[in-house]
Amino acid sequence: MNAKPRKVLVSGTSGPIGAALLPALREHDWQVTRLVRGKAGGSDEITWDPLQPLRPQAVSGFDAVIHLAGESIVGRWTEAKKRRIRDSRVQGTRHLAEALAETEPRPQVLITASAIGFYGDRGEESLREDSLPGKGFLPEVCREWEGAAQPAEDAGIRTAQVRFGLVLTPSGGALGKMLTPFRMGVGGNIGNGRQWWSWIDVRDLVAAIQFVINDVNLGGAINFVGPNPVRNAEFTRTLASVLSRPAIFPVPAFAARLAFGQMADELLLSSQKVEPAKLLAEGYPFRHAELKAALTDLLRR
Repeated sequence: MNAKPRKVLVSGTSGPIGAALLPALREHDWQVTRLVRGKAGGSDEITWDPLQPLRPQAVSGFDAVIHLAGESIVGRWTEAKKRRIRDSRVQGTRHLAEALAETEPRPQVLITASAIGFYGDRGEESLREDSLPGKGFLPEVCREWEGAAQPAEDAGIRTAQVRFGLVLTPSGGALGKMLTPFRMGVGGNIGNGRQWWSWIDVRDLVAAIQFVINDVNLGGAINFVGPNPVRNAEFTRTLASVLSRPAIFPVPAFAARLAFGQMADELLLSSQKVEPAKLLAEGYPFRHAELKAALTDLLRR
């Protein structure tokens, strides 16, 4: 007798993480339905507006839900941009969690995206899931974002808030934007280069999401970073080396602030030395734990 197909609902599938996640889920025999903005294009899509409440009937019948949707944080943070960043995450997560809490049967697990921006700029401090939040716009957003999933947890749904570090994928995100200047030989440190960058290979991120789905011991905040963070100077040297280019054109802190404003301080110049404590404790086997090997495999395929 064939096993009953497992059903998973995923939001935010148009980004680079979603693009990597969906084929991996299907490869492991998950029946995937996407939450999409705009008109649904088929029976495997459900229309939603993150800023509006969801009908529980629209999101019923799933074994797992993975919520990745949110306004891009890249760009100058005007007040309007910051409002979109906050509302898309906090309201979208709350509306989804409230709807799932009213479904019957409820999903076994809800995984919602968060970010290591939760910790703020912490210098040399080693950060684990139980570390206190930092100060600033991103820590405030992350606290509200994670708290917005509470209705699902209160309803008995195992809920995990996965805090993404710098996701290594050539298809987008920070690395995707760095590739052009580095390939042209005009890359270099950002600021003094001493800030810690905690990164994760997108393939480990995808595998770790599936690991969390299957491990009933995992819930609450979970750091999605590799076990070996590096300073920005090492990151830029390694990326340049993999691309066989020099890295001799640093971006001074004042220039980063001039170009990106508040985003420069809270993302590019911020130092976060984060440990994947919960994943390691549960025995998640990182496949891509060293930066040079990960970048070489990603960029030379």
